[in-house]
Amino acid sequence: MSDPQPTVTANGQSIEVQLPLSLHDFLEGQGMLPRSVVVELNGEAVSPSEFADRQLSGGDSMEIVKIVAGG
Repeated sequence: MSDPQPTVTANGQSIEVQLPLSLHDFLEGQGMLPRSVVVELNGEAVSPSEFADRQLSGGDSMEIVKIVAGG
């Protein structure tokens, strides 16, 4: 019997992931442009420059907010 698929929670939605997985690759996999979002991972704001280096773990929780330009 295999281990259950790891999941992360994004904006309250549980999503199955294949680990290892960077935050950058997760965002792209969800159809988001990493440079157009702000991410809070486990209660900590993550700078876009860190997305490629930040590895997700099963059980991580994040809030993702799209940046909207304009007035």
